[in-house]
Amino acid sequence: MPLPTAADLVFSEQANHNFSRTLGELKRHNLSIHNRLRSIEEDAAFAQNVHAAYGRPLIANERCGSWYIHPNQKGGSAYFKSTDGHTGVWNFSSRRLNLHLLEIIGKHDGCIIVDSTRRGKTMPDALSKTVPIWCSVVNRMLFPNIPQFHNLHTPPQVVSDSEHAQISARLPSFQHTLEALDLSSEALRLDISKPLRPIWVTPDSTITATASIFEDFHPIICCTVSRRVAGGVIEGDYVQGAGDDSENWAHGLSPPIFWENYEALLSTSESDLPEFIDLLVGHAEKTRAVGEALRCVEPTSTLFVARIPAMDSEIMRPDDLAIILSPIITAQSTWRTSRTRFDIGLGPHKVGSRNLRLALPHIVGFVKENISQLANPDHRKRLVVCCESGKDLAIGVALTLICLFFDNDGQLLEEMRSAPIDKSFIRTRLGWISTSMPDANPNRATLQSINSFLMERPK
Repeated sequence: MPLPTAADLVFSEQANHNFSRTLGELKRHNLSIHNRLRSIEEDAAFAQNVHAAYGRPLIANERCGSWYIHPNQKGGSAYFKSTDGHTGVWNFSSRRLNLHLLEIIGKHDGCIIVDSTRRGKTMPDALSKTVPIWCSVVNRMLFPNIPQFHNLHTPPQVVSDSEHAQISARLPSFQHTLEALDLSSEALRLDISKPLRPIWVTPDSTITATASIFEDFHPIICCTVSRRVAGGVIEGDYVQGAGDDSENWAHGLSPPIFWENYEALLSTSESDLPEFIDLLVGHAEKTRAVGEALRCVEPTSTLFVARIPAMDSEIMRPDDLAIILSPIITAQSTWRTSRTRFDIGLGPHKVGSRNLRLALPHIVGFVKENISQLANPDHRKRLVVCCESGKDLAIGVALTLICLFFDNDGQLLEEMRSAPIDKSFIRTRLGWISTSMPDANPNRATLQSINSFLMERPK
């Protein structure tokens, strides 16, 4: 009589339910906060090994990359999105120019961009495709006479020949996107002396210090810190790409708070971690509010953005013209709180982005009313725009204002611009913000409100 096979086994509905529940509980245990933090610590050690071998600064590809770099070792941030490297939708983003990296690259003869992936892949699309696209496009603009570095370089073990060819065919249009921003290539070329060339490092790579000398190009070392877990994201207690999607598991914990307290966090039991994290986050938020800073929207010298807590700090002047964009919806009749201040309750997230369209005429009217004070050379006031993050709605309003009230050199106009404004002009002004504030991240709904308002103004 033949032995039974797996196909012969029949489980009751209750048994199947219990089996699924057990697997779910096992997965949740393995994806615990404790396991994630220990996995981050392990992957961060690999990033340090790469730094020691190549001697270049560690640049975190935000948001995930910062988890793997101690703040004392962090040389900067980059904003290369995997979505710009997804198959069939490759893109060079004018919203995420990353040109601030050129100064770091030139000073240190390259950099190490740190990222991870949680999908059982060898490396994220941001490092295998988005960064290579960026290197090629920047080379085409800054080194037009060195055509061998105009070509696309991608990791052959990750990107197929067909996909490589399809991306290469789009490079001329990506180059046009960058050049249309009318940025000064001469000024940018002052930061770097050689073209850029991506190379890739993963935990499976053989790393030697002798590989750090590159005569013909600045190396952009794309470092994937997470080791690949075949068929999933978990291997024992190790979580691949543990720092990804932290809003879903970290209870507000951020990389700086983690690294400042990592020994205490790793020695705390799983059941006590959420409460302990809440205490750390609350303390950090109070400390951060005291140290808030205004950031100038260059090349202007009078327009600034900040997070809302900065309004209560000592850096604000009594005569600053302030526009505060609150995540709590308020009636239009309550917006004007003083001669120099607008408190506009737009609502949270995408709701606020949509409501911004209706608020912009009032904001522009407020600035127009005070433009003579902003332009007074004897006592020049600052125009400060704040939102919850300092990176979304405030950036959208700042973009509107530099389109309407500032000339091509960032100087305040005597009167509001009356000429028609198109998407190309808006994109150019957004390039100012992307260059001077690379972490600015206005969402698509915010930009849609800005575009609609500016392009639909009465001619």
